[in-house]
Amino acid sequence: MTAALVVVVGGLLVVAAGRFRSGAVVMAVGVSLALVLRLLLPHARAGMLAVRSKGVDIAVLATLAAATGVLALWVPPPSG
Repeated sequence: MTAALVVVVGGLLVVAAGRFRSGAVVMAVGVSLALVLRLLLPHARAGMLAVRSKGVDIAVLATLAAATGVLALWVPPPSG
């Protein structure tokens, strides 16, 4: 959980620095990391990544990672 959280916070820092698209992509990578860890780790080792059943956790994380990545690439860069 800590590794995924560090990546997501890093993405938030990039967004705060004024680079929305890059930061959002980094956040999508962080959520994807959480997804991979939830897939690979057994329930006892998943820690706070295990909220519900493994299937529900994977579905939610996959949806969130995909939506964040798509929206990060879909939002047009600022004009000016």
